[in-house]
Amino acid sequence: METAKSADFFLGANSPNGFSSYFTEINDPKLTDNCYVIKGCPGSGKSTMMKTIAERLSEQESFIENIHCSSDPDSLDGVILHDSRTVIADGTPPHAIEPKLPIAYETIVSLYGSFDYPKVAAHRAEAADLDRKIKECHHRCCCYLSGAAALLGDNYRTAAECTDYAKVIRLAQKLAQKELPDKKIGPGTERKRLLSAITPKGILSYTNSVTAICDRIYVIYDEYSAASRVLLGALRSFALDNGYDIYSCYCPLAQREKLEHLFIPELRLGFVTQNQYIYFNVQPYRVIHSSRFTDKEKLKLRKQRMSFNKRAAKEILQEAVKSLQTAKQLHDDLERIYRLGIDFTRVEKIQEEVIAEMKRYYPAAQHLYQ
Repeated sequence: METAKSADFFLGANSPNGFSSYFTEINDPKLTDNCYVIKGCPGSGKSTMMKTIAERLSEQESFIENIHCSSDPDSLDGVILHDSRTVIADGTPPHAIEPKLPIAYETIVSLYGSFDYPKVAAHRAEAADLDRKIKECHHRCCCYLSGAAALLGDNYRTAAECTDYAKVIRLAQKLAQKELPDKKIGPGTERKRLLSAITPKGILSYTNSVTAICDRIYVIYDEYSAASRVLLGALRSFALDNGYDIYSCYCPLAQREKLEHLFIPELRLGFVTQNQYIYFNVQPYRVIHSSRFTDKEKLKLRKQRMSFNKRAAKEILQEAVKSLQTAKQLHDDLERIYRLGIDFTRVEKIQEEVIAEMKRYYPAAQHLYQ
């Protein structure tokens, strides 16, 4: 039996306003039937458990989403199994998940009973000091991101003044007429994700997710995101109004306002933005250059300031990454303290109980992806 296709996303990341996420949307009874929320200390095996569950159930799934931790992309914060309509996620800060319908919908998977408390408590002062330093690193990172966002935002506003938005909307209407015929079944459902994030590994984007969901990909080259965010925003509205379920992927520096990528799984269709920070090694179905909407002479008069903003933002983002690298090293030290008291045999037993329970969902599985 074939294993599932998989896509990789983030649901939360550091932003100019602190840690920002879509984790409050992950335990939504409208999108999934079963939700497992893992509670446990750093280093208790939450990510390993989710990876194991995804691997063990992959042959019974056609599509799996791996939700990565932006502070450590090699670790998972969640797994979404589409056929069984099940989600399992790390419910601890900074993306704490509290039950909306405990027992009726969410199941709390607690790993706290797997600890020898005195062994960990003996290192309380060291753990508290590490926790303080980690928070300082993340705060510093967010300050850097705020500075970079201000500079890039200035470039966006400058480019917006030179953009013909009537022309952008006309293209959106033309694309919607061609690609998004009205299904006449009512509005579609939106899943919000981050395809990119600022991480200890730098600015990381998951190209594989684009090709896992889409066969036809429109690539929008837009250095300042002045045209693309309006084009994508209009296409998002058309898709939802015409009955399509979509993935909306936002910019980690402006998670509530700047749409960067749009996917319509039912049509195997995607629209992605590319610029100096985001590059996807994909074969485009069609390329759209934002320059077609731009008053080039007007923009040219502002190039000197915009070039400075780009260079300065790049330097600041590098400092943000360094702060996350330091935070990651400190977090690894914190995990080592907690591992002194963890009984992984108990954790593995809990894992097997969860897998056995989840396997019961498959006889009635609803296939969302063919």
